[in-house]
Amino acid sequence: MATGEAAAAAASPPELASFLAIGLDQRTAENALANRKVTANLTAVIAEAGVSGCDKSVGNLLYTVATKYPANALVHRPVVIQYIVSSKIKTPAQLDAALSFLSTLGPDPLDTAKFEETCGVGVVVSTEEIQSMVTDILKENMEAIVEQRYHINVGSLCGQVRKWHPWGDAKFIKEEIDKRLTEILGPKTEADNVKPVKKKKEKPAKVEEKKTAVAAPAPPSEEELNPYSIFPQPEENLKVHTEIFFSDGNIWRAHNRKDILEKHLKATGGKVMTRFPPEPNGYLHIGHAKAMFIDFGLAKERNGHCYLRFDDTNPEAEKKEYIDHIQEIVRWMGWEPYKVTYTSDYFQELYELAVCLIKKGLAYVDHQTPEEIKEYREKQMNSPWRDRPIEESLKLFEDMRHGLVAEGKATLRMKQDMQNDNKNMADLIAYRIKFTPHPHAGDKWFIYPSYDYAHCLVDSLENITHSLCTLEFDIRRPSYYWLLVSLDQYQPYVWEYSRLNISNNVMSKRKLNKLVTEKWVDGWDDPRLLTLAGLRRRGVSSTAINSFIRGMGITRSDNSLIRLERLEYHIREELNKVAPRAMVVLHPLKVVINNLDYGTIIDLDAKKWPDAPGDDASAYYKVPFSRTVYIEQSDFRVKDSKDYYGLAPGKTVLLRYAFPIKCTEVIYGDNSDNIIEIRAEYDPSKATKPKGVLHWVAEPSPGVNPLKVEIRLFEKLFLSENPVELEDWLGDLNPRSKEVIKGAYAVPSLATAALGDKFQFERLGYFAVDSDSTAEELVFNRTVTLRDSYGKAGPK
Repeated sequence: MATGEAAAAAASPPELASFLAIGLDQRTAENALANRKVTANLTAVIAEAGVSGCDKSVGNLLYTVATKYPANALVHRPVVIQYIVSSKIKTPAQLDAALSFLSTLGPDPLDTAKFEETCGVGVVVSTEEIQSMVTDILKENMEAIVEQRYHINVGSLCGQVRKWHPWGDAKFIKEEIDKRLTEILGPKTEADNVKPVKKKKEKPAKVEEKKTAVAAPAPPSEEELNPYSIFPQPEENLKVHTEIFFSDGNIWRAHNRKDILEKHLKATGGKVMTRFPPEPNGYLHIGHAKAMFIDFGLAKERNGHCYLRFDDTNPEAEKKEYIDHIQEIVRWMGWEPYKVTYTSDYFQELYELAVCLIKKGLAYVDHQTPEEIKEYREKQMNSPWRDRPIEESLKLFEDMRHGLVAEGKATLRMKQDMQNDNKNMADLIAYRIKFTPHPHAGDKWFIYPSYDYAHCLVDSLENITHSLCTLEFDIRRPSYYWLLVSLDQYQPYVWEYSRLNISNNVMSKRKLNKLVTEKWVDGWDDPRLLTLAGLRRRGVSSTAINSFIRGMGITRSDNSLIRLERLEYHIREELNKVAPRAMVVLHPLKVVINNLDYGTIIDLDAKKWPDAPGDDASAYYKVPFSRTVYIEQSDFRVKDSKDYYGLAPGKTVLLRYAFPIKCTEVIYGDNSDNIIEIRAEYDPSKATKPKGVLHWVAEPSPGVNPLKVEIRLFEKLFLSENPVELEDWLGDLNPRSKEVIKGAYAVPSLATAALGDKFQFERLGYFAVDSDSTAEELVFNRTVTLRDSYGKAGPK
């Protein structure tokens, strides 16, 4: 024992001397004394072990038994302790396996043979075996090692070795890998000490290729029939969620103890509990539709519940406008929340858990600036305040809560592992000071929890069974479970899925906000955006969006870019079934029917639904045919050709639902390019059978113009398929993404169209009534064209 430790032990409670005698360091021993439960447990464990002093490795294992042993299996604790003292269990990995086995077993009789097999008792992994496996693993990863050098994820390499030798000495494995990396790469260079620039994508995005042939469909898999079949049941949540690798070689295997899971199941009745947790700092986009499909969909499929939880930890970003929008759009998407909650609802519980974390010696008040925190993380150095006394951090944290510490002068940080290769374990910030009233919690708080601190704890407090998030949170898993394990909280099952990336668009809220606030688009509901409000205004239904999401499946592939045409296919498929037909002429060209008497109006039947029975009166609408009709300017040419089916001098075409007409004369304006009128004759007998069929609109009565409407046509918002990869992404905006046509003519039946109504304008596409419509003028947005460049290949 060191002289300082001996002196401290002599002047301290007898338990401290006992703790130091089993090899615990001074800080760990003192932290144990600060917790009555740990003190009692560790004293009892030492007594059961019958040791007055032992090797540090044995002492650390005994300490783990005292702090993590499952309460439901106490009857077996003496057996485990004897395995440790006799060196049958001698590594943290073996002990973690033992505790996991016992938490499942509970008080039931112990099958010694099965227990020893589970814990690797008697399994000896030689240094030669480890060295050989390290050689193999490094060879497999050599390309990445040469490319990334000392930025390679050593924890991942250790995990690959331990996959083959789970009972090998974790510390020796890491030391061997570190040694071999040095042999391969040589001394660290200046570049090795520089934090690597984070690439947005490791590989170029894979754009879905257009299919050219239709293959015979294979029988649908279980996952295609039920995309939620991949998720476990709540009662199965006893398995190890993830392995948390520490820089000192220790490994935590996060999992629920049996008693904790039983308490959770009792609270939930065994139901699936999920949550959709948007941050109320903008409008939701189609990526959130995927999250809703997974979160709400899983709960619905399993007859469970899904919370709508607002992640409102930043009081400066939240707006009531966004909260109201999110609640409304979630229900529009077809989902009904079990409850609407806010992270701020749990501020008091979160604060109390932070105090508990400090008392455990697992959090501290820090005074480093953001720049200093960044520098120390890059250098993997501990903060100067990391080891300050627990009572000091408790007092400072209380002062922070009451507004006695200036904004920016202190944070509460979790004491994780500053030397960890995973930067999300580098003592993340748990609380920061903000003298800003909270929109939901009022002015009670001067400190606010971070996402990294609050997210997992609120998941646990709400008894969430499945915490589902996008793949960029995968590297935060260790931190998520570190906090729950440290506070002995229930641990949800975490699963990550790929973000939804769609070509010719941006999906990040930051970029969307820039487009909106800098007025590159016309608000959050601009029909060119893939916000849900924008899609709805464009005329897209929630069922089409959900069909698109379901068609993709719940995938973990994070490097695919979904073609916009795939979404359009699902939109078109639905609209083809629900949108009645009508006729609109965008750029009218006047045609006068010379052989039809002035004032004559012939009411014709036009089909709303092309496949409807002929005797179904509701399948038709009336369209007037008069002496003056209008066709599209593009449907007339002065010079005809064999591949042209429009009107030309001396040529006959069919006006849809009406009669064949033949062009007899062209009336020009002030030059030969300015055609102002066509003269024609119609065939009332319909004896001629022309190939060309044109849509048209007629004067409803002599001298009265047809119904005038405004038409808005939309194209892709960005010219490039993946604008996020461009440095000047705003420079890639499509200048022709929106065209407004003011003087279009429509058939009279459209005069009664109302907001929410959708139509197929024949030969033009699918259109929806826009919210800018007035009593004086209707406005229609084109939802999607009739062209289908994706669906012909048979998308899934």
